[in-house]
Amino acid sequence: MAAAPEDVRVRLQHLRQETAEQIGSLERDFEGFVAAAELVATDDEHDPEGHTIAFERQQVAALLRDARIRLTQLEQALARLDDGTYGRCEVCAELISEERLGALPGALRCIGCAL
Repeated sequence: MAAAPEDVRVRLQHLRQETAEQIGSLERDFEGFVAAAELVATDDEHDPEGHTIAFERQQVAALLRDARIRLTQLEQALARLDDGTYGRCEVCAELISEERLGALPGALRCIGCAL
């Protein structure tokens, strides 16, 4: 890891904050879908709009699940930064490339071990 640990920390904290905000927004969207569905008797199977509503609700649910996973990964990355293991492959203990960490800040494995 060539980047200074404090620079990495700032980046991870920024990504964690963005992800937490995204989770809040997605939770509000999901709650809106649920509340709207409670107000009307939507029959997803027979209502022409039902499929669209159900699809959108499930799409938001999937995005929310992914954002929660990303938040956990970022928090774990910050913990690894604190204990000095951030940027090291959990399998071979070699450094994970900066390009990989740039794309996947929570990466636990180098590209060779991830394949």
